Amino acid sequence: MTCKEAIAKLAEYLDGELTSVVQKQLEAHLKTCPPCRAYLATYRKTKELAAKVNRVDMPEDLKARLRALLIDRIRARPAGG
Repeated sequence: MTCKEAIAKLAEYLDGELTSVVQKQLEAHLKTCPPCRAYLATYRKTKELAAKVNRVDMPEDLKARLRALLIDRIRARPAGG
């Protein structure tokens, strides 16, 4: 496996989506390639940080207005439409 092929598989690797054959090939490559191990560590950390980003909650009054709008739209729809 080349570095380019390894890097292309890192997302699937971290998500546990690789076949066992490809996973073994990638892990064998990572054992012998310090730059790809460093790339994996950076990719893993980036993924962890992105998962920790706090989403901003919608204000309650906006939620209520949106809910009311959606209910009105649903009720205004003709039957079967």
